Amino acid sequence: METKQKTIGLIGGMSWESTVTYYQIINETIKKELGGLHSAKILLYSVNFAEIEHLQSIGAWHKSAEILAKIALMLEKAGADFIVICTNTMHKVVPFIKQQTRIPLLHIAEATAEVIKEQNIRKVGLLGTRYTMTQDFYKDVLIEQGIEVAIPSPVDIFFVNNIIYEELCRGIISPNSKETYLRIIDKLQKSGVEAIILGCTEIGLLIKQEDVSLPIFDTTLIHARKAALQSIGK
Repeated sequence: METKQKTIGLIGGMSWESTVTYYQIINETIKKELGGLHSAKILLYSVNFAEIEHLQSIGAWHKSAEILAKIALMLEKAGADFIVICTNTMHKVVPFIKQQTRIPLLHIAEATAEVIKEQNIRKVGLLGTRYTMTQDFYKDVLIEQGIEVAIPSPVDIFFVNNIIYEELCRGIISPNSKETYLRIIDKLQKSGVEAIILGCTEIGLLIKQEDVSLPIFDTTLIHARKAALQSIGK
């Protein structure tokens, strides 16, 4: 029996550790929604993250924008109905990608804001790469939806960012790093935040809801589920 289903164009590999989660969650959601042997229709382009990370580190966002836009066009031409970028940080270049493509792009921060608003939460703590935490491209999406955003101190921003790139993106899950994150989350909670956004697609590999008393919004899970539901018109 044929089911009308859109094809998801995934831009992954940033890092591949979290892209695995995207693939799993999207297919699990489709199976839950449609039953039987149903799975997702996916086109995946996985980048070499070393190249993208280098461009991030030297501030060459225009070059990384060109690379991802080219990939998005390839996915569009291959039959993708919409684009999903499997990382928070590279949503910085979304405006350029949208200029180059005709199909929709499912924005990770917009999907996250939607879920936060459903729970009537007004102030959140944001964890992610230093780019996501300190620059405006991500926070502004949340602020536009009436959500106040708090970030860690400069020292804690260093720790959060370093653990992402030096450990989580390399598949290293350290109990000591988990304690560091929990300490930072505790400080954000004491500052008055009502919830925590795991605003990097790897952080969910380290921090789970059962670790924290505050509500946790794992952007990877939210984004992947939203992509799956959008692909079947829900």
